[in-house]
Amino acid sequence: MKFHSAVRALALITGLIALGALAACKTASAKVSALPDPAMDDPVAAQTGQKTAVVAGGCFWGIQLVFEHVKGVAKVTAGYAGGSAKTAEYETVSTGRTGHAESVRISYDPSQITYGQLLKVFFSVAHNPTELNRQGPDEGTQYRSVIFYTDQGQQQIAEAYIHQLTEARSFSHKIVTQVVPLQGFYPAEAYHQDYAVHNPQNMYIVINDLPKLDQLRKRLPDLYVGNH
Repeated sequence: MKFHSAVRALALITGLIALGALAACKTASAKVSALPDPAMDDPVAAQTGQKTAVVAGGCFWGIQLVFEHVKGVAKVTAGYAGGSAKTAEYETVSTGRTGHAESVRISYDPSQITYGQLLKVFFSVAHNPTELNRQGPDEGTQYRSVIFYTDQGQQQIAEAYIHQLTEARSFSHKIVTQVVPLQGFYPAEAYHQDYAVHNPQNMYIVINDLPKLDQLRKRLPDLYVGNH
């Protein structure tokens, strides 16, 4: 994914189909069973409000698409986290040497969905948490699996859920997701925002991202919402 464009999708269509199919097989084989709800979680808020969650798990196109269809989510922004402001631009992040990961910032209503439920989506359908420094056909530290927590409560919920999934042997391979403090989030360039929505025929989206949305609808119907 070092050259996000329709040209790449057309030029490497055969390779993407093969890699996409391989990635799908890996994702399917990595998950042993349906994931449980987090044993530790925030209570559902009594009043409407807004909170923020930041996660990374491969290309931000697909992660953004998934969370835009989750109940209680008001806005999802594609961006960069893990590095400094001066290196937060796509071509530099794509070198894999900036510390940044392609990430999404999720603004959600805690009276409709909890932080733990967002993590369940993250681990269930948004990405494969057992792939180290890659996701499907994309390789590099910028595609690593990360939960960037904004407070101690988020840290505790994230770490407890990973421990819970590990103890339950929910995946056939070790979860490699990092849980680290959020130092800063930097929105990506305008052309990356809602890329999957604006380019549904792009073969990268068709092969790698649309299936995630279908899995969200099938596996977590209570959390799925159609187009806003």
